Amino acid sequence: MRATEFSPSIPSRPVYGGLRPHGALPALMLAEGAGGEALAELAKADSSVMRHAQLFYISSGAPAGPELAARLRGLGPASYVEGPSWAALRPRFARALADAHMGIRLYLAGSEGLIGQAMADALAAGLPLEAIDAEHHGGIARRMQCVHCKGITENVTTDPFTCAHCGLNLFVRDHYSRRIGAFQGVCIDAETPGIVPEPQEIKP
Repeated sequence: MRATEFSPSIPSRPVYGGLRPHGALPALMLAEGAGGEALAELAKADSSVMRHAQLFYISSGAPAGPELAARLRGLGPASYVEGPSWAALRPRFARALADAHMGIRLYLAGSEGLIGQAMADALAAGLPLEAIDAEHHGGIARRMQCVHCKGITENVTTDPFTCAHCGLNLFVRDHYSRRIGAFQGVCIDAETPGIVPEPQEIKP
């Protein structure tokens, strides 16, 4: 499956350069759904990347999830952990980050929401941005933070959208915060209350 492609945007919007092998370095790998294919392709390009890799896989959302999970286990990572969701895997992933040593690589493949949250955790743990490879696979739903109440709304697919926390009508901005792994939404009808454009599907 090809990685999702995005149109040019403002500088803060993430750019996913794809996964490339860095040899048999210690590594953390996290994939979601079809993002597992990206890890399989990575190992195909250089099988040594799995030698010291801790692989975390979220199989939900992938039509061939169980089959892909079996393929990933068969690639021979140093350890393999599978879970039904990011919430379920996050504590073990955080522990792996806390135990990581200098020089470790991080490979991320999946939805933009997953990549953003995992990258934010990694940066907070002290991993440098240049040690992270990411490849987007899946839909274009966004993880949005309301700049007014600071609440996070997951899987936003329309612009504008309604904040799940304070109920404001928010404009989907391309401005992105790596610290929280989310895009920013700002009230669209602050000066003209109640006058809200018809929601449109977010474009890549």
